[in-house]
Amino acid sequence: MGEFDLIARYFTRPTTKAVLGVGDDCALLQPAPGTQLAISCDMLVEGRHFFPDVDPFTLGHKALAVNLSDLAACGATPLAFTLALALPRADEAWLAPFSRGLLALADAHGCELVGGDTTQGPLNICITVFGEVPVVKGRSQALLRSGARAGDDVYVSGTLGDARLALEALRGTLALPADVLAEARQRLEQPTPRVALGQALRGVASAAIDVSDGLLGDLQHVLTASGVGATIDTSIAINLIAACTRPDCAAGLISLKNRLGYVLAGGDDYELAFTAPASAREAVQAAARQAHTPVTRIGRTEAEAGLRLTDGQGNALPRSFASFDHFA
Repeated sequence: MGEFDLIARYFTRPTTKAVLGVGDDCALLQPAPGTQLAISCDMLVEGRHFFPDVDPFTLGHKALAVNLSDLAACGATPLAFTLALALPRADEAWLAPFSRGLLALADAHGCELVGGDTTQGPLNICITVFGEVPVVKGRSQALLRSGARAGDDVYVSGTLGDARLALEALRGTLALPADVLAEARQRLEQPTPRVALGQALRGVASAAIDVSDGLLGDLQHVLTASGVGATIDTSIAINLIAACTRPDCAAGLISLKNRLGYVLAGGDDYELAFTAPASAREAVQAAARQAHTPVTRIGRTEAEAGLRLTDGQGNALPRSFASFDHFA
């Protein structure tokens, strides 16, 4: 099977949003009147971002999910994406489930595949995604990292830490019951991009980011861009790891220190961390209900720079958790 047969068989589909999709030198997109384009790009490399034996269906899902998560953090509506794919060989047994996983998530969010590239080489997946953000009375409704103000509440969506829990189990550093591992592994390999929540938070949240490298590291980007600091209540945050709400985990399967580390710095969660004024608490909960996504208030922003951790009594805790950095 040649390159163009591969593209035609697995990645060519009719488009309804794009003016022109796969087949020309460029795709053509026409944003709706009164909108801006939101664009993001992510790369997944075998051995760095995923295990070589990962299910290709779930890999296809995750490859797009991590990009849709960026659109969610901006409050954007998905529009289209391109796929650049390096493959060791044209393996139909791998390509068929990969494309099914990729395109199933694309269809669920109305995000069309409009172009890209294929080449032979070590397995590498690079997706660029395009979305739309409304402009109202000349003002963009995009959620940015730079909008937090001192006194805002700090929230996270969904659960945190389960992906890291699965990663440690797959590495062999801890043993998990089969059902616990299966639940956590789904969070690692098939994350849910919080697109609906991001859209619902437009005009409510003051700043937002998606949690990909770990809560503390990603939240620090918001604080730096906004010129504020924050304090996080770890007695609330530690309960955000879903697997550890189970009696077997709570009974000591995973230490409290590790649980907290997975939540604060585990990475691969693809939830949203966001800030909002205290006066918007009812509006935040309304947005969460609209998006069918739970959110948890875990702290507040402050004028003093830095990111601080406290226990349930307000006592300061040492900051000893480092988020992921490809080149650290």
